[in-house]
Amino acid sequence: MATRFLVLAVLVLGLGGRSAYSASQPTNYVIGPQDILLIAVFDQDDLGGKYPVDADGSFTFPLIGRVNAGGLTLRQLEAELRLRLKDGFFKDPQLSVAVEQYRSQKIHIVGEVRNPGTYPLTGDMALIEAIARAGSSLLTASGEALIVRATSGKVVNGPTLPNTETEVTTVNLKALQSGALEHNLALRDGDTIFVPRAETIYVFGHVRSPGAYAIVKDTTVLQALSLAGGVTDRGATSRVRVVRIEQGNKVEVRVKLTDVVRPGDTLIVPERFF
Repeated sequence: MATRFLVLAVLVLGLGGRSAYSASQPTNYVIGPQDILLIAVFDQDDLGGKYPVDADGSFTFPLIGRVNAGGLTLRQLEAELRLRLKDGFFKDPQLSVAVEQYRSQKIHIVGEVRNPGTYPLTGDMALIEAIARAGSSLLTASGEALIVRATSGKVVNGPTLPNTETEVTTVNLKALQSGALEHNLALRDGDTIFVPRAETIYVFGHVRSPGAYAIVKDTTVLQALSLAGGVTDRGATSRVRVVRIEQGNKVEVRVKLTDVVRPGDTLIVPERFF
């Protein structure tokens, strides 16, 4: 009786027979093999429950037998179940479909994150949630993430040798983490997120903490000096020089504080004359 009351209460809160739980889930999620569906039918407790989707994309539902769910969205499956239950069983069946466990769609997260690996793509997952699932980026990470996505596949020399074309999208992670949500791109099944290691520079001379430092794209000389704790009272910011490798040769370059450093640069802050 308690279970029946709970199902009734949830469905009353829904719109058009859709439960609040179902309505909160993404309507465009495409069901696939190994997903576990949670189906509730108003006033028919025996029909509700958890239904795993088999490898062929179908599952067995009481009264109507096999139902092909693979490739359908949650709302499309609701409509299909209503139609088939209405055919000789119920006058106006009210039901909701949600995903209990997402298993069919996956993304891959590699590079400078705490827990690289393969993760289920759950609903409308976007980049920032995926990075969080992987334990966030490391201090050694660059300020970017690359989303590698398959766009099409071509058959080359027979059906067993697919040549998959991909597109790569570069996302500014620093901007995203600062609240620029236009960088929070939606993910798709099979996406690979690569967080590259930050490039390194070296800062020596009259700075507070000489050493090697990871930099992001477009780091300036002034920002590089800040990474090293700033210039000491004896340092000359007007005569900072950079030792750089160009075409295999070591060269020394005079730079301004607003100049952009390059990966592998060595910054040297000399002593002031007075």
